[in-house]
Amino acid sequence: MRSVVLDTETTGMPVTDGHRIIEIGCVELIGRRLTGNHFHVYLQPDRDIDEGAIAVHGIRNEDLIGKPRFKDVADDFFEFVKGSRLIIHNAAFDIGFLNNEFALLAQTERADLAEHCSVLDTLLMARERHPGQRNNLDALCKRYGVDNSGRELHGALLDAEILADVFLAMTGGQTNLSLAGEGSDASTGNRPQASPIQRLPAERARGLVLKANEAELAAHAARLAVLEKASGAAPLWAQLEQA
Repeated sequence: MRSVVLDTETTGMPVTDGHRIIEIGCVELIGRRLTGNHFHVYLQPDRDIDEGAIAVHGIRNEDLIGKPRFKDVADDFFEFVKGSRLIIHNAAFDIGFLNNEFALLAQTERADLAEHCSVLDTLLMARERHPGQRNNLDALCKRYGVDNSGRELHGALLDAEILADVFLAMTGGQTNLSLAGEGSDASTGNRPQASPIQRLPAERARGLVLKANEAELAAHAARLAVLEKASGAAPLWAQLEQA
């Protein structure tokens, strides 16, 4: 499956107050791999940027002098995302702004991107998996051990790259083990449960034990350092080794 992880920055909000897109960043995923193919552009919005928005993304009016307008990149952008699965954090915000940009160009056939792409909202996914917790991008980076140390301000392309890592971490495997048998709805509503645990036969052949080599141990130590920096505390593995 081809997916496009997308983020935008704007002059402010809401879109109904005439705010416009000033940056679009997209990265491509084929299957579960980043391809290196991306779409990134800064845009001249023909209006001033709110100070509150500048505090978030750091983009000022003078930074956009001479940049193209949305009409200049609309075709290239649409061709890049058409037919893909769009992965967006708080999709209603970005899709609303993009639909508005196409509507302002009177491109009614493109003014509802959901007719040309499927949309997966990682904010809704995170809220379902982590109810009652903070689920903004920084919080998810910390929760899933994704390095966002270069994210002092928001930026559409950087945020799209970080969101791609978060999405892959969120969907990389089972994170909530259940010991309940099938048919139990404890803590998970009516969602299907994992199959009951099956014990391996005692007469099975012993498994081969392979010890990590020096390069693998170094990579493991580097990963622990990333987790410690992201969480602000030593990972449990490191605490056990110290003990």
